[in-house]
Amino acid sequence: MAAMPMKRESNWKRQIKRNKWLYVLVLPGFLYFVIFKYLPMWGIVIAFQDYQPFLGIRNSEWVGMENFTTFFSNPDFFRLLRNTLVLAVYDLIFFFPAPIIIALLLNEIRVAFFKRTLQTLVYVPHFVSMVIIASITYVFLTPQGGVLYDLIAWITGKPIDVLSSPGSFRPLIIIQMMWKEMGWGTIIFLAALAGVDTEQYEASIVDGAGRLRRMWHITLPAIRTTIVILLILRLGNFLDTGFEQIYLMTNSLNRDVADVFDTYVYTVGITQGAFSYSTAVGLFKSVVGIILVLGSNKLAKKFGHPGIY
Repeated sequence: MAAMPMKRESNWKRQIKRNKWLYVLVLPGFLYFVIFKYLPMWGIVIAFQDYQPFLGIRNSEWVGMENFTTFFSNPDFFRLLRNTLVLAVYDLIFFFPAPIIIALLLNEIRVAFFKRTLQTLVYVPHFVSMVIIASITYVFLTPQGGVLYDLIAWITGKPIDVLSSPGSFRPLIIIQMMWKEMGWGTIIFLAALAGVDTEQYEASIVDGAGRLRRMWHITLPAIRTTIVILLILRLGNFLDTGFEQIYLMTNSLNRDVADVFDTYVYTVGITQGAFSYSTAVGLFKSVVGIILVLGSNKLAKKFGHPGIY
């Protein structure tokens, strides 16, 4: 009996020695998450303090839930919550299905060269900086000679300043996001589609099923698990609307609908120095994300899907 633990330990050491280069390969990613994701979590405690940089975390005054109470009683809270939720819902309705649709369409292309060319074209915007995309948007939609601005004015018969119109802000943000990221999002779905058994397609063709029926009854069920898992992970970032993009597209005329939690954290935390208060806002977002992930994962399992754990 005493020899059993020693044997297990030797097997454990032998496995590490045998796969040492794989562990070396994993090491940079492991260190990245430890240094930049887990160690900074210690800073969450300042959400419950009146943090003063010259006093440090240990010596700053402990105020408990005061920062959260101030945040929830702030007149701006419901405006920020409304703006963030609307953009988050738009993201789920319009942006999340877009990579799935593009992947399904690309999967139906049989000419390899044409398929690879289209894939490259839809991937490229992912590597373009959001600053560049915002600059291009301003150039095309500026009232001072913007091509799209003049085209809209010619079609509608009246000039519409999309950049400063509160009603145009949210659709503009979603369009920018879809153009930039929906091609990159197809990679995972195309990888899932590569594992679909081709014999099922052949059998369905023999049975007389057209492309739409094959897509509905074979392709979509084959990637359903992937869709559910990515949706659960997406809900974890439900309130993360993206600081850089919104900050670049915000101006004094559309600020009422453009202010979200991300820009609010920057405003009060960096420009006003309210570090504890802004940390409390960020912690509130994280708690909401955790609740959504746990709830959606439980719901997915209830409907027979594997979930993320």
